[in-house]
Amino acid sequence: MPTAPQTTDELYRALQENDRRPYGRTRTVTAEELVEAAEQFADPVPLIHALLELQEAYNYGSEPRKSPVVFARLLTLFDEQPDLFDERLRRTLFWRFKWVAHALLALPEVPLAGLRQWLTEMRDRYEKAGLGLQPYYGQAYQLAAHTDEDTDLAYELWAGRARTEFSDCEACEICGRALYHLAAGDDERALSIWEPVLTGKESCQEEPARSISYALLPLLRTDRADRARELHLTGYRACRRNPSMSAEVGRHLEFCALTGNEARGLELLAENRNLFDDVDSPLDLLGFLTGVEVLLQRVELLGHGELPAAGYAGRTWTVAGLRAEVAGRADDLAARFDARNGTTAHTDRRRARLDRVPLLDALELTLRTRGLDDVAPASAAAPTDRATATVPRTLTELIGRARESDEQGHPDAVACWARLRTLAAAPDYSHPEDPAVGPLAQLRADLLADEARRAGEKDEFDAAVALYEAAASLYDEAGAPGHAALARACALLPASQIPAERADGAEARAAALTAAHAALVRLHEEASGLAPYQEARILRLRATALGLRLQTSRREEHIAPVFAEVDLLLAFATRHDIAVQVSGALMLRASTYALSGDLPAAVAELDALLDRLRAHGPAWHLPRTLGLRGRVQFGLKDARAAHADLTESLRLAADWPADTIDTARLHGELAEVCMRLGSPDEALRHLTRSAELELRHGSRTDAFCAYGNAAQLSLDLGRVEDCVALLDSLLAEPDVTAGALDDRLVAQLRLTRARALHAGEDLKVATAEFAALAAESAGWDDDPGSHAMIAAETAVLLAESGEFGRAREAANQALAAHARAPRYEQLSNCLRELARLQAEQQGSEGLADALAFLADAGRIADEARAAEYKARGRALDSALAYEHGRVNAYAGEYETSLAALDRALTLLGEPGPDEDQAGEWAECVRLAAAVEGIYLKRPAPALTRLGGALSRLTALGHTEETKPLTSLAARLRDEH
Repeated sequence: MPTAPQTTDELYRALQENDRRPYGRTRTVTAEELVEAAEQFADPVPLIHALLELQEAYNYGSEPRKSPVVFARLLTLFDEQPDLFDERLRRTLFWRFKWVAHALLALPEVPLAGLRQWLTEMRDRYEKAGLGLQPYYGQAYQLAAHTDEDTDLAYELWAGRARTEFSDCEACEICGRALYHLAAGDDERALSIWEPVLTGKESCQEEPARSISYALLPLLRTDRADRARELHLTGYRACRRNPSMSAEVGRHLEFCALTGNEARGLELLAENRNLFDDVDSPLDLLGFLTGVEVLLQRVELLGHGELPAAGYAGRTWTVAGLRAEVAGRADDLAARFDARNGTTAHTDRRRARLDRVPLLDALELTLRTRGLDDVAPASAAAPTDRATATVPRTLTELIGRARESDEQGHPDAVACWARLRTLAAAPDYSHPEDPAVGPLAQLRADLLADEARRAGEKDEFDAAVALYEAAASLYDEAGAPGHAALARACALLPASQIPAERADGAEARAAALTAAHAALVRLHEEASGLAPYQEARILRLRATALGLRLQTSRREEHIAPVFAEVDLLLAFATRHDIAVQVSGALMLRASTYALSGDLPAAVAELDALLDRLRAHGPAWHLPRTLGLRGRVQFGLKDARAAHADLTESLRLAADWPADTIDTARLHGELAEVCMRLGSPDEALRHLTRSAELELRHGSRTDAFCAYGNAAQLSLDLGRVEDCVALLDSLLAEPDVTAGALDDRLVAQLRLTRARALHAGEDLKVATAEFAALAAESAGWDDDPGSHAMIAAETAVLLAESGEFGRAREAANQALAAHARAPRYEQLSNCLRELARLQAEQQGSEGLADALAFLADAGRIADEARAAEYKARGRALDSALAYEHGRVNAYAGEYETSLAALDRALTLLGEPGPDEDQAGEWAECVRLAAAVEGIYLKRPAPALTRLGGALSRLTALGHTEETKPLTSLAARLRDEH
């Protein structure tokens, strides 16, 4: 707190401001400082308010040792000066007797006699104040359940009594009743009692998050796995990283462990690492640690005890090491509670949780389903390919197989080179003295060339060039000129891509590819000692260079040279019977037809190629060819044929090692096709699978882009919790938190998450994230348009929260960015919505500011008209006129409102067959009739207006649009 309040008014403002902060250390420290500030005033009432705020901070900040101390001061003030407590303060004081009872219960150092003495104090004071005793019996039941003694009697004494104004809220009492039946083993009855809380009909500060955490396992035991999954996503987000809900977090970790989601459990544990040190409540800590142990015990049982785990600060932990530490601490806490209570209840409950076996082998909790192998270090991860190569055992055979497979372009080459790379890197490697194998320098060159190929596939062009050049030098040293020439040829293509990465235009990229082709032709002409397969590869590189140039430029004069090079390659490969290059040439020809726009010719070429591949091979080219035909069919708008080809391509790809066929791309393309076919759920599965494969192959940027698309699709489908859970997982990745991933990509993920939070009505968190993104994007000098969009959305969220001053500031930022990079439609939509929100919330008092927003929207509409911009959605002018009508109606300016709505109807014109336009027109008629008939009390012209509109809409077949008009007409007739 910068400066202490000097007046009581300043103190009350500071208390209100602190009350808006989330519970945690910052709020607690500020509350402590405000108590010190309140003590300077002669009037003790501000001190009462400050003490109440401090006790609340301790209560929800998981600091039970301090809450009773603060309450003791309040009770002393009440006993000494009861008149200081008005009705609201008195009610708050008596309510918080229960807080103290709960706090004392959570401390094993407080004797059982002390707990009972406090309950007696509570009962005596309630009786003296004439208050009903149901709240007292509620706390007595909590103590009985805690000690597991006389629980049934205590439950009846509580649950059988009528509620009072000091009873716990409905949601909390429902949870208490459900837990009683859960402890008795009656899952169905517990879930039935919980239903109003689980469905959100009853809620409070802690509910439904607390009930959800308890209901997860009963839902699984009663075959409601989908409901458990849904509630896990909702409930976890409500309690994560919250010290006062650490026990709930522990139950979510246990749920992950018992549903085959151990990897997600470790991820959530890392997200909640703060709870190891921030939880001051021994009872909450016991619940958290036990849940942690259930998870770690399961991971260790599955053979992953050496995986890293997030634990206590100050050292690194493995799963096994952390489990041992947690077990010792939790055992000690349980023993302390049992010693205090004189029972074995806590040790028994803890053992029961640890003895539970998985309830499901696998339950897909999130869109990012991962196993423990996926979180293991790369060197320890188990292979995930459905098909793997058979690698020879002897070194000589392995080298021979690798080279033979490489010459043939066979997928087995990948596994052979990987095995050889491991062997050759060993300190005790001994190279075979066999003329057929060649010198060590040649093997080193082979491995460098393979590494260069993999770097090129990842678009790491600088690395690829350097590796190919190093390989060429080693081939020279080994006396293999043909290999050296091929390596240098291979280096030319990625070298041409380096300036392309850094150039701004297609012309520069095309020029680099032209130069690369010329260099390849010269090298081909000058090379000596080339084997036929090497010469065919150089011809393939020549054709590929020109194909890439055509792809870049799309210029007609670049088409024929590609076909000419393809013909050279095809003739050479056919003459020398190099099947893999014959297939490659035919695929290049089909691709060239596709790039030139002749899609039917491309399909014909691919049909012929598929027939050839099925008859003569190579079989591993079938998945690629089918994938290409699927893309071409999609271009021909035959989505069903595209889906069939891509699906078959994926099926055949499973027969080969995943590194050899770009299955991630196939899944991504299938997702696009599925969206065209109206199958978004299938599209979502393909998007997430594409992302998983990209991650496994080390293409993290592509993976995060695919996951980002999956998150956006989830949001579009209304699966808000799926979207948020996926993005939370991605944003917690080490390279994201370390700032190593592209900052714009991360910003896009955060933006999608903020939109999802807004859609999920978590307005406070969404607004904070939008505000942070708006501040960051203000520095994007190269992309002011994105800043305009983000600032505009931020302004709307601030307005929804009633913060119109900050909303105006954000809107001004958006307008300034719009001036540099126009976003006519987005800004117009934003400004109209801001005007609506201000007029709706503030009425006539907010009219001037609302009209100022509309004036800005009017200027944008003028700019758009001058720029001949056509909006994708509603026309800007008619939408603006409608909003003038609505804003003035909210402010009570009904004549002005009606005039604006009539102008909007003029701009819209008569409705036609288009449903969106008819819907907009009908809404404008409805509001105009409501203003005219209800507020201006002119029902006759309003009914005439409605009658004419109904006739037009009915004649056009827009029956849905007539319903609100018919309802309004009936109301006007009834009222007048």
